[in-house]
Amino acid sequence: MPSTTLADRTTPFRLDRDVHPALVSMTDALRANHRFAADIADRCAALFGARWADEFELVVAALFPTPEAVAAAVKGYAAFAMQSMRLQAAFEVEGRYRPKTHGEAASEVYFNEQHMMREYLPGLLLSHFLWPHHYRQVQFFDSAFVDVMRMAGASSFVEVGTGTGLYSGMLLRRLPAVRGTGFDISPSSIRFTQDQLEALGVGHRYEAQLRDVVADPPGPLAEWLVCVEVLEHLDDPVAFLRGLRATMAPGGRAFITAALNAAHADHVHLYRSHDDVLAHLVEAGFTLEQSFVGAAYRPSGPGVPVPLAAAFVVH
Repeated sequence: MPSTTLADRTTPFRLDRDVHPALVSMTDALRANHRFAADIADRCAALFGARWADEFELVVAALFPTPEAVAAAVKGYAAFAMQSMRLQAAFEVEGRYRPKTHGEAASEVYFNEQHMMREYLPGLLLSHFLWPHHYRQVQFFDSAFVDVMRMAGASSFVEVGTGTGLYSGMLLRRLPAVRGTGFDISPSSIRFTQDQLEALGVGHRYEAQLRDVVADPPGPLAEWLVCVEVLEHLDDPVAFLRGLRATMAPGGRAFITAALNAAHADHVHLYRSHDDVLAHLVEAGFTLEQSFVGAAYRPSGPGVPVPLAAAFVVH
């Protein structure tokens, strides 16, 4: 057996065109056309290693199977990220989100098919892997929720606010016997989710429905519930959380997240801390089991707000 040198153990993981062709194609497109993100994939590869690359390659190759599709997704990501950076810069100065209701955000974003399919959804999907705090939240989901579902022998789950479908897709791939149902108010999110799950070969175990679960509660009650980055989009997060709580079966568990101090075009409710979100969860009747908070980057100075990802496993 060949020996392993100290240099072998300390050399950062790097993307290989033969092993991860879709990611290398994506990285080439970023370098060629979007200099602000030229090295972002390389930095994440060095930070998170082979498992990150294998997972990301699977999703990118399935959903964006040609160089043209990869380039279009990268263009969407760049527009999504640049808009977020502009809004974040304004938030750092003003200390608040630009005033907007959920209805206004929905009209501007969720029901704008061209924006959703070309920018928002590809950008959000790639951000789950290219933004370290987003990927660390994915890792927390895998260990704190997916593994628990596996050990409990879970047979089904519900996701409210499917977004890109990434989290539902992870559950379906990790747990081959499980079936899922996803709800979203955006026709574009439903379509994007269905396309991804079909491309990944797990769509036959999933039903995506266009539905507002608070106004029109589904049945039967969910034993396992996922709701990722919905709360900050709402005028009244507590009312929404109470509605979620009512859809859960006795003894059920939920994985619920929120974005904090993160200015996006569709972010309405400003959560400044983990405790702000936890207070809403408790007010709605949930009990905390464990939680995670990850920062997007180091603050540029004392008191400068930094985007955070906060995730909670509750019952």
